[in-house]
Amino acid sequence: VRLLLLLCAASGLLLTAVAAIPPPEEAARMARYVLHSCDWGALATLSAQEGLRGRPFANIFSLSDGPPGPCGGSGVPYLYLTDMEISVQDLEVNSNASLTVSLAQTPYCRKHKYDPQNPLCAHIIFVGSIVKVNDSEADLAKKALFTRHPEMESWPKDHNWFFAKFNITNIWVLDYFGGLKIVTPEEYYSVKP
Repeated sequence: VRLLLLLCAASGLLLTAVAAIPPPEEAARMARYVLHSCDWGALATLSAQEGLRGRPFANIFSLSDGPPGPCGGSGVPYLYLTDMEISVQDLEVNSNASLTVSLAQTPYCRKHKYDPQNPLCAHIIFVGSIVKVNDSEADLAKKALFTRHPEMESWPKDHNWFFAKFNITNIWVLDYFGGLKIVTPEEYYSVKP
């Protein structure tokens, strides 16, 4: 019985350690952690719409870097898009965008009573472009998105949905006091969250 209790306690500690937020000195891991912990983000485009042309335009999009759980995901933000959406129309003119993802949407910041603007409520800013995924990556994107957002499978087929990814070129992490930290895509993809 004692051995069983010890094993259960050790398993609980292991699960807690896996789910623990990375320390501030591990900015690349923090970026991966935040993206994998979140289900949506604010995507900012340069508007191509009449009356707004060239101005920043932010919109909320569901996203996923892989199925939920401690395996950590791929680090690639996948999206499910339609040309009928106004921000996607902007992207057809200029595919450059930024994506902000914040732990404010998770229980972590609420638990610690962190305001979303508090640096301890970590958020990540990605800069890059949106690209349609090729056929070899479509199954991965589909699994990543539909496991987190099962409703997507029932969205109207006549909207011509397609899988896309955020092609990351720059990463900024704000997870502690003292300003933004810069993480390269190479650092970001090389760490395990």
